[in-house]
Amino acid sequence: MTQSTPAPRKDLSGTGRGASVPVPAAASGGPISHAIFRLARLHRMFAGQLLRNIGLHPGQELVMMHLWELGPQRQTDLVRLLDSDAATMTRTVQRLEQAGFVRRRPSPTDKRASLIEPTAASHALRREVEQSWSQLEDLVTAGLSADECTEALSTLERLEQNLVHAADPTCAAER
Repeated sequence: MTQSTPAPRKDLSGTGRGASVPVPAAASGGPISHAIFRLARLHRMFAGQLLRNIGLHPGQELVMMHLWELGPQRQTDLVRLLDSDAATMTRTVQRLEQAGFVRRRPSPTDKRASLIEPTAASHALRREVEQSWSQLEDLVTAGLSADECTEALSTLERLEQNLVHAADPTCAAER
């Protein structure tokens, strides 16, 4: 059985490149938002492939990066650092614990809390995570000049700040 492939979308950007998937008419009011969605989906897919080779799922490497950088953290601090929710972080930490990459120990300053700390096994994984992220960066930026990479990063940071500002309840009155 053969799969049909959708016809490439007519390029409206002037770059000569079309989207990887057709853009539905309902998304025509948000071409940048639709492009971000597509990019995020592909980025997560490639990250998943690279991380799966080292025994991690997307998002778990970010938790490990913070633990390697900052040392043991309370789970609530990881939620805040990664702008996550408590339930997702609980599942992530449990999976990392089951894989032997983190362990919990009682907090010396708060009897109600435990600290999540990286294990020796996770420290051995750090280089592989760094290499996976370098590979992912190479895939994402292939064909871009250093100036284009700088401009892309600047634009992405500005888009992020727009959304951070929009999410700020003190700014809600301005909208």
